[in-house]
Amino acid sequence: MSSKKKKHFLGMPAPLGYVPGLGRGATGFTTRSDIGPARDANDPVDDRHAPPGKRTVGDQMKKNQQENDDEEDLNDSNYDEFNGYAGSLFSSGPYEKDDEEADAIYNAVDKRLDERRKDRREQREREEIEKYRMERPKIQQQFSDLKRKLVEVSEEEWLNIPEVGDARNKRQRNPRHEKLTPIPDSFLAKHMHGSSDQHNSVDPRQLKYGAGLTTPYPRTGLNTPFPGGMTPGLMTPGSGELDMRKIGQARNTLMDMRLSQVSDSVSGQTVVDPKGYLTDLNSMIPTYGGDINDIKKARLLLKSVRETNPHHPPAWIASARLEEVTGKLQVARNLIMKATEMCPKSEDVWLEAARLQPGDSAKAVVANAVRHLPQSVRVWIRAADLETELKAKKRVLRKALEQVPNSVRLWKAAVELEDPDDARILLSRAVECCPTSVELWLALARLETYENARRVLNKARENIPTDRHIWITAAKLEEANGNTTMVDKIVDRAIASLRANGVEINRDQWIQDSEECDKAGSVATCQAIIRAVIGIGVEEEDRKHAWMEDAESCIVHGALECARAIYAYALQVFPSKKSVWLRAAYFEKNHGTRDSLEALLQRAVAHCPKAEVLWLMGAKSKWLAGDVPSARSILALAFQANPNSEEIWLAAIKLESENNEDERARRLLAKARSSAPTARVFMKSVKLEWVLGNIPRALDLCHEALHHYEQFPKLWMMKGQVFQQLDNVEDARQSYSQGLKKCPQSAPLWLLLSRLEECAGQLTRARAILEKARLKNPQHPELWLESVRLEYRAGLKNIASTLMAKAMQECPNSGILWAEAIYLESRPQRKTKSVDALKKCEHDPHVLLAVGKLFWSERKITKAREWFLRTVKIDPDLGDAWGYFYKFELQHGTQEQQEEVMKRCENVEPRHGELWCQMSKDINNWRKKPGEVLELVANKLTNTF
Repeated sequence: MSSKKKKHFLGMPAPLGYVPGLGRGATGFTTRSDIGPARDANDPVDDRHAPPGKRTVGDQMKKNQQENDDEEDLNDSNYDEFNGYAGSLFSSGPYEKDDEEADAIYNAVDKRLDERRKDRREQREREEIEKYRMERPKIQQQFSDLKRKLVEVSEEEWLNIPEVGDARNKRQRNPRHEKLTPIPDSFLAKHMHGSSDQHNSVDPRQLKYGAGLTTPYPRTGLNTPFPGGMTPGLMTPGSGELDMRKIGQARNTLMDMRLSQVSDSVSGQTVVDPKGYLTDLNSMIPTYGGDINDIKKARLLLKSVRETNPHHPPAWIASARLEEVTGKLQVARNLIMKATEMCPKSEDVWLEAARLQPGDSAKAVVANAVRHLPQSVRVWIRAADLETELKAKKRVLRKALEQVPNSVRLWKAAVELEDPDDARILLSRAVECCPTSVELWLALARLETYENARRVLNKARENIPTDRHIWITAAKLEEANGNTTMVDKIVDRAIASLRANGVEINRDQWIQDSEECDKAGSVATCQAIIRAVIGIGVEEEDRKHAWMEDAESCIVHGALECARAIYAYALQVFPSKKSVWLRAAYFEKNHGTRDSLEALLQRAVAHCPKAEVLWLMGAKSKWLAGDVPSARSILALAFQANPNSEEIWLAAIKLESENNEDERARRLLAKARSSAPTARVFMKSVKLEWVLGNIPRALDLCHEALHHYEQFPKLWMMKGQVFQQLDNVEDARQSYSQGLKKCPQSAPLWLLLSRLEECAGQLTRARAILEKARLKNPQHPELWLESVRLEYRAGLKNIASTLMAKAMQECPNSGILWAEAIYLESRPQRKTKSVDALKKCEHDPHVLLAVGKLFWSERKITKAREWFLRTVKIDPDLGDAWGYFYKFELQHGTQEQQEEVMKRCENVEPRHGELWCQMSKDINNWRKKPGEVLELVANKLTNTF
């Protein structure tokens, strides 16, 4: 029987990682013998020689836990995209020799880089330290200068320095609130009488000399003949109570005696006003309302400063002012007089002393100050101010000029007191003593004759070659004497001379000087300066913009001739710029004369013949002047320069229709329709026939126009309004409906159709039309406003408020909706609503107008006028604002204010506004001027608030 073959792996070691039974799914288990017995944390370890901190099981467990914690954290939360892991990835690896070499190399590189930056870093650190010490010096450094001065302190002064400590007594160091209980008068009266006193012992003097208050010398006159030592009068006889009536009489008698003491012994009339006596007493009460402790601290601090440095003037002045503020005027005077002794060379101390002293005493102080400070200009000026007589003032100032002949301030003060002849003599001497004072030279030139003034100014230029005012004064002098040809030469020489002397030509300063010349009436000098300096320091591409800004600035400052000169110079440089000509034309229109405007426009159309607006401005100016033939000739020339121009055609038609030349207007319109047919030309043709009453011809023209321009909504509106005027509601409705099919974005068409249905009594249809309009034109405030008003007119105020809320959500920044919302609120809530409206629409004219009407309803006239003015200033084209403003002035303004509003409205010619358009576009008012329309609007308005 053969034996089985032995397995080849028997007796061989198991491979690495081999676990018996793992292949067939068997899992091992751990027994207590594998991990050892359970042990407490406080049990000692097996190693009896373990170091401290490792002698218990718990210490070993903590140590193992710390080692585990020290291992690197390779979690994703510890990883940064740019910096990597927070810790070192190889901190647990072995530190080998190549690692040591790498660290040495890196350390050497770092040290080398650090040495390169060392000087700069140390310099920066030193600067930072110096800056820090300068901003926050140590106390030792703050008193370093005082320490250096200690070498000057003598031994006697050193011994006299008081010891540091609190010299106050215990009660002052520990203040407590003292409780004071007032004693009643009955207690005082009871104990005043000697007989009522109760004694427990006898005075030895009473045993020797007897009872009572009698003295031991009976003939000295000190015996009191009345018992109790009281004189009769303060106590009623036989009673121990005070007589309050007699006390009052005694007080009045005492006051009378004091007033009598200050009476005039000669005339017997008192020099004290008895009525103002108590008022004067009240005025003597200190008015300082601060804490008394602060005053005490300040007084103590200033006293310490004075004692430490008695020759420090600010300390004395501050002490005197502190006493003055607290009402102790005499103490303040005493302090400041002592200061004059300690600081006799301080100008401020003497001036403060003169201020605190009364009249004559102040003069004495100033006289003493002059002896100590004969060169002080301020002291001499103060001495002159203290004099009341003119002669004395002159005498003081002349003495001052003897001491300080080079003071410009003293010379000016002396000259102001003299008449012109003496002033001229003084100024002649003044310019010798102060040859660099421009003011003195110019003042002398103004007082001299023409020839002498020229010589004076020439001398001034020699002494002060760098001042521009002398040159400008010379130019003004020539202009004032009719020698205008020299003005430009003088200004050009001034620029050249100043540049030669190294003076920088400041363009803004010269323009400011020209404005001053303009205000002084020196027009030629002003224009010469502008021509000379307007181009200095301006880049070529920025010239137009800069010059226009300069002109606007001059207009704001009221220097109209400067602005005119700037425009003239700009037009020479840019003769073909339409915008410059327009600005100049508007300037002449607003600030010039009609002749200057027409002359400018003639030059403008010669240089810019294609600028239609310039032709139209010229024609309108002639028309407003009543010169219709000249206006026609200008428009004829405009036709030659701009053939088939719609604007010029319409201007010519308006000119003829406004002057009742209806047939000429018809012919012009017919010619325009044939040569330059546009929608506006057809509209004007329909409008002319309509207002003249030729309704069939108007309708024919309207049909013809709509055949060519069916997208023009105004033609559909006019057609519907013509039918509406004929009471043909169905045709009007059909016209509006057809127009809305062609022009669904036209809000006025929707409004006209809605109002037509409302007038016909079809409220539901009108409401539906407006809803459809809002769907076609979302976020349209006019449509929302009409919907709100429709419900309000129907008496459905709740629905109107709901619609207004929806409208405000869809159009939160609409001014007309906010203005209507203010009106819809109850009267107490309108002011709050107006504040909300101003926050949302601060510069909207409708909101400003609503606020103005709100103030008007509250009878706040001044505020209402201010808000109306703001409204017409922000939007002068809003005719309704002018209507309300004019009606307001009719009720509350003067005739001049009413005329001012009317004039301003006529100048701006407003074209918009709900009520304004309603009046101005009414066929019955088609020839009315803006002033007449304004009156119609004002009469139509009602105080809706």
